[in-house]
Amino acid sequence: MTHVIHRNPKANYPVAARGEGPYIIDDAGKKYFDAGDAAVSCLGHSNESVAAAMKTQIDSIAFTHSGFFTNPAMEGLATLLSEKAPGDLNHVFFVSGGSEAVESALKLARQYFLEKGEPSRTRFISRRQSYHGNTLGALSAGGNQWRREPFAPLLMPVDLISPCYEYRGRRDDETDWEFGQRTAGELEAALLAQGPENICAFICEPVVGATLGAVPAVEGYFTRVREICDQYGVLFIADEVMCGMGRTGSLFAVEQENVVPDILVMAKGLGAGYQPIGAMMCTDEIYRAIVDGSGFFQHGHTYLGHPVACAGALAVQRFIEDNDLLSNVQLRGQQLHEGLTARFGNNAFVGDIRGRGLFRGIEIVADRLTKEPFDPALKINGKIKAAAMDEGLMCYPMGGTIDGHRGDHVLIAPPFIVDDSHIEEVVSKLGRAVDMVLKSVKA
Repeated sequence: MTHVIHRNPKANYPVAARGEGPYIIDDAGKKYFDAGDAAVSCLGHSNESVAAAMKTQIDSIAFTHSGFFTNPAMEGLATLLSEKAPGDLNHVFFVSGGSEAVESALKLARQYFLEKGEPSRTRFISRRQSYHGNTLGALSAGGNQWRREPFAPLLMPVDLISPCYEYRGRRDDETDWEFGQRTAGELEAALLAQGPENICAFICEPVVGATLGAVPAVEGYFTRVREICDQYGVLFIADEVMCGMGRTGSLFAVEQENVVPDILVMAKGLGAGYQPIGAMMCTDEIYRAIVDGSGFFQHGHTYLGHPVACAGALAVQRFIEDNDLLSNVQLRGQQLHEGLTARFGNNAFVGDIRGRGLFRGIEIVADRLTKEPFDPALKINGKIKAAAMDEGLMCYPMGGTIDGHRGDHVLIAPPFIVDDSHIEEVVSKLGRAVDMVLKSVKA
């Protein structure tokens, strides 16, 4: 009997006993390759340098409240991030996870415009099939109907535009570029419909993670988004909670789009799961507006800048840099794409293979020609997850890919330390799991 409120109270979860590199080992000794823990464990599960840094911090002091003290780990991590972030994203606010980071970004955007004397700016624009977190503000900013529906009466109004989802959104009579420009143009239309003077910010994921399955934008999309935001004085918030911190092959995912957001949020790969941590970064302009105005950001949590979390995250980022793991992400990411293409490229039930770096997704369809999805009642994604676990593979299947109800995809996000053999293992185990589920459905 358990007294824990598990994610699925009816599930019988294996007990994680220990971790070794990219594997989690349960109390029965079974090994599971971790390519599906929501893109968190980018260094695997037994990095000695990270553990040592955290122990050193605990031995010094485990906790200080940010209302009374700063601490060297927080200062060091902020310096590292500001030195590596694009543009003038020079100011960092540390929290305990992605949802908190997004909440902080929404509040900062609102306060920025209050400081500037533009109090009418109270609304946000986001994209359908986005996910920004589960706290009420972050859930409001997300565009996944399944997640939002039970709590809709509690959420603030947010205007939703189309995602840059080329597989299902691009018309046959337009190029990728034309599709991107048309889709980005929906942002301008939404701004004009609501009145730009009423909008704080546009928030989106540079590479959409959980709800779409590793969907990058087409070339030129984000350039146009940045232009529109600048034209109407609206802030651009980049949510890199899942896709950032090296996951797509560059430390910050927006680097590959050649744009700089006004606010950027991160979590997951920032601390690699060794401690809960997230962060929000903002530009010099936003920071100065707050400091020279009211003088402080009117927001906070008890565990802001937690010393042990910051020490762990700083060790994670130094290990990535010292071992040139971003190069490995690029190399192994291409191998993973090629492996998935070879394994699933001719599969009648795989409609799309996509992603960047070690952030890849496959979309499962009932008919490859028409892109018709499976009946949601079949619960294809859940069956793939179960079959993969039987094979000893953690992946991240989800349903509702198209509209929050229909569609299935599988997200693959192995740690940055993988080698050739690991890529082969992931593709092989996923192939067997998908084959088993689809054969049973077909039968």
